[in-house]
Amino acid sequence: MPQAASWVGTPSIKGSTEGIRMALLTFSLVGLQFTWGVEMTYCTPYLLQLGLTKSKTSLVWIAGPLSGLVMGPVIGVLADNSKSRYGRRRPYMIGGAITVSMGLLVLGWTTEIVGFFIPESELRRLLTITLAVFSIYLVDFAINAIQSTSRSLIVDTLSIPKQQKGSAWATRMIAIGHLAGYAVSSIDLLKVFGKSLGDSQFKQCCVIAAAALLTSVGVTSWAVDERVLVASREADAKSGAVKLFGKILKTTWHLPDRIRAICWVQFWAWIGWFPFLFYSTTWVGETYYRYTPEASITDSTDPLGDIGRIGSLSLLIFSIVTFVGSVLLPFVVQSPENETKSGQRNFAPRSSPAAAPLSNLLHDAKPDLLTAWMLSHIIFAGAMFLAPFVRSLHMATVLVSICGIPWALACWAPFSFIGIEVNRLTAPSTILANGSSYRRLPNPSDEFTSRAPSPSFLRLNHLDREVEDDDDVDSGASTGETAGIYIGILNLFTTLPQFVGTFISMIVFEILEPGKNPELHKGEDVDGEGQEDVIKKVTEGPNAIAVCLFIGAVSAVGAAYATARMKRMYRRP
Repeated sequence: MPQAASWVGTPSIKGSTEGIRMALLTFSLVGLQFTWGVEMTYCTPYLLQLGLTKSKTSLVWIAGPLSGLVMGPVIGVLADNSKSRYGRRRPYMIGGAITVSMGLLVLGWTTEIVGFFIPESELRRLLTITLAVFSIYLVDFAINAIQSTSRSLIVDTLSIPKQQKGSAWATRMIAIGHLAGYAVSSIDLLKVFGKSLGDSQFKQCCVIAAAALLTSVGVTSWAVDERVLVASREADAKSGAVKLFGKILKTTWHLPDRIRAICWVQFWAWIGWFPFLFYSTTWVGETYYRYTPEASITDSTDPLGDIGRIGSLSLLIFSIVTFVGSVLLPFVVQSPENETKSGQRNFAPRSSPAAAPLSNLLHDAKPDLLTAWMLSHIIFAGAMFLAPFVRSLHMATVLVSICGIPWALACWAPFSFIGIEVNRLTAPSTILANGSSYRRLPNPSDEFTSRAPSPSFLRLNHLDREVEDDDDVDSGASTGETAGIYIGILNLFTTLPQFVGTFISMIVFEILEPGKNPELHKGEDVDGEGQEDVIKKVTEGPNAIAVCLFIGAVSAVGAAYATARMKRMYRRP
């Protein structure tokens, strides 16, 4: 008889209420998004300040999709089969957090590190750029490992009825992380801390981000106890790189229909989100300095910090909108679990006979999550279509802020659906160390208040029975045995469009703004021309980042169409 997976223990979370447990489970995402916020705010203008052109900077940002392409599925499979006594996900989360923190500190002090060994010369400048790019790659690869395992930890720990709630809490934590990151970035930290954390805004943000990530990952790792894998399924026990990548390719090629639909929506959506997330801070700062007559960055002593702070103010409002949306949207959007297989909504919750008509009316008026997701793509597309026509900081801030609601749904919907589908696909074939099998009950009141198994949490089956294992990837346990690989594949469809976005950005930047960034090279001749002449030429032409945002809006329309097709699939009998 084929060997099934064997486990010790049950997943549990510290905390006296469900809200506290959900917050602790997803708290690692606060530090993760804080770090992303700092990187998105400062790294593009930082690289421009080092002397890279926008087209070359766009090539550096291949680090994001490349790391997701490699780390997502690879870490997912490795973690799925990890037999560490500390659990499958937390060791990778902690290792990733330490790596990111080291990378951030190196990134902040690249000039000083290289300058310690190399005297002032062209070689020193090139090595500084090289070390900065290496640090960005290191940070991005490690961040993707943390993100993949943090999301898998949610799927592993929660039952099907709790998956949407877990994803909603994850979205709130992401919004809090963004909010904190952009709030810190918008403050003049040198006035707050002096030079105790570094002599520039960027250095101090790197130190704070490293501390925030280590703290948040540490809190989640302390609060969550995982099941421990004792023995993998017979098919998964075969190790090796060929087996690993073969499993990833096989799973990707033979995705279940609904998971494939989720992945394609994610693909088209992220072609649009890529330029927004990577360049919106720089776009807002450039818009201010290019189109505000009284503004002059040539008088600034820290142009990198100034552009970062101006852009962060807009993204701070964006993060507030995202947070408010992440809190309110779950109350006004139907859960996917309220859809039956035939696509008909279930009845509204019980109420008194007198209030039943009103209750049913309010229940039916709620849009389902797929409809809300589709509308979010349309809202995002509408805002970004206007980007090339923006000529003021206020208008740029309005457009960025509007995107907060679509971003809340982008962080919530795909992971909610993927968690539900993974748990639906997995078979009840998990074997405990004592030889008994169990499956998770779809009980909405499922709480994990204690470390010991309870009748409402696990159903134990002590009868001997044959367990099927035909080497299919969707024959995992009902508590997310294969969550890592499916979330890793979703990450593939999040990162592959970023390659497309990078290629598009490189072409646009090369055509519209081929030289050095004039705002960050004050007092210099930029590519043989005086700075004022270059700024005038750039101001009279279209903003290259705005054009990239416009192209992303076109892709968002494609995402809306893909979501509409997915909605029809869910309504199919």
